[in-house]
Amino acid sequence: MILIITVMAALCVAYANGANDNFKGVATLFGSGTTNYWRALLWASGMTFLGSLAAVMLAGKLIKAFGGKGLIDDAIAVQPEFAAAVALGAGLTVLLATRFGMPISTTHSLMGALIGTGLSAGSAINLSILTNKFLIPLMTSPIIAVALTAAIYPLLSKLRKKIGVTSEYCICVGEKETELVPITSLAAQATVIEKAQQLSISTGENVTCESRYSGKMVGVDAGKTLDTAHYLSSGIVSFARGLNDTPKMAALLLLVPLFTPITGLATIGIVIALGALISARRVAMTMGKKITVMNHGQGFSCNVITGIIVILFSRFGLPVSTTHVSCGSLFGLGTITGQGNNRVIGTILLAWVATLPTAACVAAIVYTTLQFIK
Repeated sequence: MILIITVMAALCVAYANGANDNFKGVATLFGSGTTNYWRALLWASGMTFLGSLAAVMLAGKLIKAFGGKGLIDDAIAVQPEFAAAVALGAGLTVLLATRFGMPISTTHSLMGALIGTGLSAGSAINLSILTNKFLIPLMTSPIIAVALTAAIYPLLSKLRKKIGVTSEYCICVGEKETELVPITSLAAQATVIEKAQQLSISTGENVTCESRYSGKMVGVDAGKTLDTAHYLSSGIVSFARGLNDTPKMAALLLLVPLFTPITGLATIGIVIALGALISARRVAMTMGKKITVMNHGQGFSCNVITGIIVILFSRFGLPVSTTHVSCGSLFGLGTITGQGNNRVIGTILLAWVATLPTAACVAAIVYTTLQFIK
């Protein structure tokens, strides 16, 4: 009975993780109007699942970290009821936050549940491991995200404006220089197009980029290039999230003899995707529309910063919160642009503060209850 509860609890936290976390990688795609809700969600779910599979090779340290060994007494950490209590404590906390559209950290929920269950079981908590391997990475990552966004985005924006690149800008490469021909009316535009020898590339409503030779030409549209880069950056963030988060939940399944690291990671990855497809909309609206107004370039900048931070932390086995990093990037953007919704940001920060103690209390109650079942 305890083993069945453990498996169901681990799947519960995986489902909750997908519902609350999956859209965070593509929130800027949706929020900036680059694509619609379902396309963004399918892209996020696919890339997250690939990250889950890649975790087999790249994130083994995180499986060990969230098994609880070292943080609490090893004899307690290997108990199936311990894993069940941790998973249920974290999963129910994340599902509650998802119900209200609050993007909270599954990582924080798991950490709170580990502590709550350990204390309920009478274990001492290794404060050195708690501080160095959990609290410091979790607390510093959103600060780094805010700082990097606040520093890098203004530089990129100034560089773009100095060069004169807009979404209508085009780059034409051929055997001979091309010239930009301003068009002031539809009649004039038709005349210029008629005179063009080879190729005409649009650079805006009233401008055309005309070739005056019979050679080869390649046109690069800045707006489409930015959107493509935005998609790729969102995919990187989603992949990084799957890479970083899946091992934390798979660690709970490994206490059940039925699962190996590979089958555990794959199972968690599938359930994460299901959680996203069924229950992600409320958090998606908060992340995409309510924190700050953003355009395509701003969303791209936030995603690149988030992806870099999460992947680097994962590579060194540090349990960073994708939620805190992605939200931190958006907070930093809203601060710089002056378009951040301070009320929503404040509510999210309060939810973050409440995450750890809530998960700890729920997990402690579940563990105590399971002792009677046992």
